Amino acid sequence: MIKVEKIDTWGFEHTVRGMRNPMNSWDKSDSFNYGGSFILGKNDLELMRKLIKAGNSHRKFLRQIFVSMDITAPLYWWKEFDTYKVGTVANSCSTMHNIHEKEFTIDDFSIEHLNVDVLENPFKTIIDCLNFFRELYLNDGDKNDWWQMIQLLPSSYNQKRTVTMNYENILNIMEQRSNHKLDEWKMLITALKNLPYTEELFNEENKKVTR
Repeated sequence: MIKVEKIDTWGFEHTVRGMRNPMNSWDKSDSFNYGGSFILGKNDLELMRKLIKAGNSHRKFLRQIFVSMDITAPLYWWKEFDTYKVGTVANSCSTMHNIHEKEFTIDDFSIEHLNVDVLENPFKTIIDCLNFFRELYLNDGDKNDWWQMIQLLPSSYNQKRTVTMNYENILNIMEQRSNHKLDEWKMLITALKNLPYTEELFNEENKKVTR
């Protein structure tokens, strides 16, 4: 399970200016502001596609387009996402400090692929154990009870993080994780494809350059 919400994207205007600095080609820029939104013109969009096609060292402009979003996903997925930590920033809800604040329920976990018999036992037993030690910790504050929760907590536990990354990160995710076995990657990529201009920039057909 993954939930992506509160998406905010910015940086296209200064990116276009910087992208045209090397060739002093600002006069060819045809992007503009309209109704509070920045609209990429045909010339600028075509240059972006050419630079992306030319490779990593030419597409530096992507690192100046930023997106922020809240992502709720299981711990096993966050462990994989952290491979993209270069160029990304994330602030998470603290498992260490807040694990005891609410009762554990089945909705706190990503369990859509678990068999019914596994859900009944052992998974329900694990949740019962977590709540047992939570109650003990709330009553006596014994750190040993806290340790029982921390080390028993399944990796399917959902955590929310507010993530900021750039379009270079997004391109890498779309290229490297499209066929990943985890459903969460496919669901995230579906959300990323709805960001401004990702389809126009990253779709293979759109990146082809006519000579």
